Amino acid sequence: MELDKMDENDWRYHGEGNRSLVVSHVHVSSAKQRVKAHTEQAFRHIQNIVDYNKNVMKPLLGDECVHHGEAVKLPLDFLKQLSVKVQQQRPESRRHKVMDTFSGCALCLPNLTQLSSCHLSKRSPQLCIEIKPKCGFLPFSQHITQEVKHRVCRFCMHQHFKLANGKWKRVSRYCPLDLFSGNKQRMYSAIKHLLEEPQNNFKIFTSGELIYGCEDDRAKQQDLGELAQRLQPHFPLAQPSSSKALLSELIQAIVNALLGSLEPGCTGEPQRWAPTVDRAYCQGSPLHTELLHHGTPGLPKDCVLYRILQTQMLDSLDIEGVYPLYKRVDRYLQEFPKERGQLQIDGPYNEKFLEKVINCPPEDDGSIEYAVGKIHQYRVAMTAKDCSVLIALAPCGEEHPQEHNLEFQPSRPWFTSSVSILDLDPKSYENIDHQYKLDSKIVSYYLWKTQNQQEQQEPLLPPHSCLDRDGQDCTLVFHPV
Repeated sequence: MELDKMDENDWRYHGEGNRSLVVSHVHVSSAKQRVKAHTEQAFRHIQNIVDYNKNVMKPLLGDECVHHGEAVKLPLDFLKQLSVKVQQQRPESRRHKVMDTFSGCALCLPNLTQLSSCHLSKRSPQLCIEIKPKCGFLPFSQHITQEVKHRVCRFCMHQHFKLANGKWKRVSRYCPLDLFSGNKQRMYSAIKHLLEEPQNNFKIFTSGELIYGCEDDRAKQQDLGELAQRLQPHFPLAQPSSSKALLSELIQAIVNALLGSLEPGCTGEPQRWAPTVDRAYCQGSPLHTELLHHGTPGLPKDCVLYRILQTQMLDSLDIEGVYPLYKRVDRYLQEFPKERGQLQIDGPYNEKFLEKVINCPPEDDGSIEYAVGKIHQYRVAMTAKDCSVLIALAPCGEEHPQEHNLEFQPSRPWFTSSVSILDLDPKSYENIDHQYKLDSKIVSYYLWKTQNQQEQQEPLLPPHSCLDRDGQDCTLVFHPV
């Protein structure tokens, strides 16, 4: 594309997160602009994201599913016109955030919601599912002070905290440990719960257009029957009158894609990794008791969820173990501020940074190098805990054989799929302080709520919910010394 001929009418609003807005080109399927909302040193910031994806996340998660993109500069007039064009298409709850139209910078990525033309015929309808799987294991750190964190996952506890603060109207029954279990029944139920209450963890696109998902915290509960009707063209052989059967086939196609091999030419029974029994189940999951006796086969070592989980588990200390190391480094940097660059606190995200992540000493020797290594590991793990998985699907031809060893066997049509991982931005070093305080509030509220339910008392004021008139948190939080 020629920069001096760029037209805002060739681009459409695609979606957005907390720090970025995504638009896609209506004609060029390989062009997808991710416009970052930053003004100072914007191009360097975006280049940092590219380097982080290329040199850190790609080696950890795999070349097949990570696309590092390219930092580009765009005409300012085009960005101003584009900002006006997409404003009314954005969720109302996000319109207070203004797109950066002054830096002229963006991140260019392939449109991962569509399969490349070489994988399908021109008549094949395009279907894409985006899942934010979140953290798939219970923490095992000896630094944890609240025993409940060994039994209930962060996502399930956080749901109650978000409900109390008005972020969502309903609690999601989805539990990440069910999705990461490798047990197809548990995975099926996990995705079913995402369908029932997508929040911002589940979206469906057709031909690149968002048709299902809950971007707005005030959105009403969505109609699964209406969704099934919109998906009917993608399931031409499913029973038209049965929404349940069609959605069941969709879920099974997603499960198969998530468990599928990312390794080319992989044959035979895949090797599996299974967590220990005490960390395989979350007591916050509605399936905990029901499926306990079925066992957990674990994830195939060549599937996308396995790679994400292994990267997440670089967080071996939990935020409670990382926070004292953060304070150690913070004190050091106050005394020696020029060492910040040498320790690569803000990058550069190169091979040397990855080496610090991989080769961090296993035992704390009191050094700054150990503290920085563990902090780097934690930040990388947090990226993996907050990533998104994109599954692009298109129906195969009749010549594709069925695999009779599948526990859940979908009827025709079969799908060809492409799996990608995105939203792999580096997490800020300074964010560790916020995460430590947030973790304490989430756990405190969950303990208060469950104790209150057990005692069947009238609700008292929860310990976390002190807000000022502007909705800003003014809670007094006590931490162990």
